[in-house]
Amino acid sequence: MYRGTKIVATIGPASTDFDILVKMIRAGVDVVRLNFSHGKAQDHIDRAALVRRAAAECGREVAIMADMQGPKIRVGKFENGKINLNNGDAFILDAKWGDNGELGNQERVGLDYKALPRDVKPGDRLLLNDGLIVLVVDRVVGSEIYTTTKVGGELSNNKGINRQGGGLTAPALTSKDMEDIKTAMSFQADYLAISFPKSATDMEMARQLANIAGEPFSHKPMMIAKIERAEAIPVLQEILDASDGIMVARGDLAVEVGNAAVPALQKRMIRMARESNKLAITATQMMESMIVNAVPTRAEVSDVANAVLDGTDAVMTSAETASGKYPIETVEMMSAVCVEAERSEYNKLEADFLNVQFTRIDQSIAYGTLFTAHHLRVKAIVALTESGSTALWMSRHSIDTPIYALTPSQTTQRKASLYRNVQAFHLLQEGGSHAVLSKAEELLMREGVVRKGDLIVVTWGSPMGQAGGTNALKIVRVGDAENFLKESS
Repeated sequence: MYRGTKIVATIGPASTDFDILVKMIRAGVDVVRLNFSHGKAQDHIDRAALVRRAAAECGREVAIMADMQGPKIRVGKFENGKINLNNGDAFILDAKWGDNGELGNQERVGLDYKALPRDVKPGDRLLLNDGLIVLVVDRVVGSEIYTTTKVGGELSNNKGINRQGGGLTAPALTSKDMEDIKTAMSFQADYLAISFPKSATDMEMARQLANIAGEPFSHKPMMIAKIERAEAIPVLQEILDASDGIMVARGDLAVEVGNAAVPALQKRMIRMARESNKLAITATQMMESMIVNAVPTRAEVSDVANAVLDGTDAVMTSAETASGKYPIETVEMMSAVCVEAERSEYNKLEADFLNVQFTRIDQSIAYGTLFTAHHLRVKAIVALTESGSTALWMSRHSIDTPIYALTPSQTTQRKASLYRNVQAFHLLQEGGSHAVLSKAEELLMREGVVRKGDLIVVTWGSPMGQAGGTNALKIVRVGDAENFLKESS
């Protein structure tokens, strides 16, 4: 069954076995996420090679997303690995504790984020371990933050800290991130996800570092901004403009803005991304129960389906496939939910065309193609493309017709793995329009996409092989390439 929504799967100890990874890709993984919060540089290099090998075994191109750790806003380690805080307990967060090897105890713990005492004031609420523990700041004395436990619970090593409402000054890019970007470019990661950006400048700096690191390989990744901070919401459009897409990172975002605000923010962010011709990924706890259970909860199924109906390009797994017991089953279930949700989508293509202003020829061709495909009910839209831009623009609008990007560029093919409703195939574009169209028809018939006599809409650029050069569309009946040649000459 054709599925337009893509699946991003995080790999880890549960999924770095070659056979398991092959089964996950066959089950529907389109993009593999490497989480740079865990492991060393060589671990990520080895996993990237494993992904490429597994994708080749499946006869597919799968994109790789390198996800940067970002600033470590975490508590340190405890003597016994954890403590239990009760409501009303006094507790100290000490930025200097641990400098000489001290471990945390029932009274205090150290901080990885040394600037926290400067960022907080009496009355602030600090949320630890994804908001499960709430501390209220009483006073700040030098490196020590004296707090009272408002909501208690188990606090273990290296749990995260958020300030309710945002306001932490930690930079989005750390020295570790800068080194990790170099590592990611050494294996030409297709996407680079930047954690905790607060402004367009954060994304522009990350892009510049990635482009410099990728220059020896003639590689430029697409940049994904992970929206996790409250400060990012007011400047979301600026961040979108500086990025190729966003990730609705609902974990840290929910802790900062409150759980109740996240569903509406998710819809708004996905809508803004589509209107800006950018990508959107919905992440965090989508199939959380499948870490330990073979089936998801009904609430999780609804969550995935609603993200699809919101128009997300991709849904993402985290621990479900990285460390869970059922990584393959998680992908299978997520894929099935996406397919069912897409069947019930409302096609609002006509409304999308109202008040649209075209600024580029290739963009106007993309819109014209969608309009034609929608009214003629063609079998497929075929974009002969170098950069993939035409396919990306067309994928920003809901349409029942699948889009096939045929490209000579392996990089474009991999990047298109994340575009909703787009499937990419490798096709050399040599020998003129007639020869290329004939090869395109053969490829699509071989893949079972079309049959002789089907009506398709084809876009291409003349001359072929130039990025951003799409300037023509043609309605073609499969198997009628001779007439295409005569009419195009």
